[in-house]
Amino acid sequence: MLVPRAGHAQARLEAQYEASLAGIVVGKGAWTVEILEDQFSANAYGGTSGLMKTFSSGSGNTSSQGRVVNGALVASNYTASTVTAKRSEQIHMTLQNGNVKDYGIDPVPPVDPDRIPVTEAHRRGVYDPMTASLLRVTGNGDPLSPDACRTGAAIFDGRMRYDLKLDFKRAENVKADKGYHGPAIVCAVYFTPIAGYIPDRPVIKYLAAQRDIEITFVPLAGTRILVPFRMRVPTPLGTAMLEATQFVTQALPPHLAKTQ
Repeated sequence: MLVPRAGHAQARLEAQYEASLAGIVVGKGAWTVEILEDQFSANAYGGTSGLMKTFSSGSGNTSSQGRVVNGALVASNYTASTVTAKRSEQIHMTLQNGNVKDYGIDPVPPVDPDRIPVTEAHRRGVYDPMTASLLRVTGNGDPLSPDACRTGAAIFDGRMRYDLKLDFKRAENVKADKGYHGPAIVCAVYFTPIAGYIPDRPVIKYLAAQRDIEITFVPLAGTRILVPFRMRVPTPLGTAMLEATQFVTQALPPHLAKTQ
């Protein structure tokens, strides 16, 4: 006889996003997330489009894989690659229980004496950027409660170590062109650089001073994982926004186990 195997909720997401600056579309991307009983994977791809492609073309891929431990996502591998007309770069990282075991950038970037060095201590107790974006809500209550935003994460992306702190901003309803439509929570996001960055870089100073960055989260069907639906970042050129145009999420049936 086949019976459902006991375990944690399982789900899959297939989403497409559009990036815009001051209302002008500058890029498009896709994101897939699969959470199984004991493992997960997340893969994203993006590239410039529209008017931006006329001036500068580029694309990137990011992926993360790991285990599901008591409902928490514990990454073991992270990769990110970018390709532009002028250069290409690949970042790889392996992790074990939140600690970076190995990482590298190809080609190796030149040493900059102004860059704050990343120490071994900075690489302990961290998330990769992809896993950190999948917000797990503990407990048994409504996953879209204000408490879901009251959290934070220590992140290492292979180059820079930084902290992100979230706080509740508001609740609202969202609607994709295809897929999800329903309740969402909006979290304010605060960025604090820790190491691996050059303090005098204007973009670092700007992001660290920002108090109006926000991410809108919606639930991954059948789980207590929230996924970004929209992100807004004010810039001197206007609002930069990444928003889902397609957000198809579904709970997966539990694995079946044979019994006598």
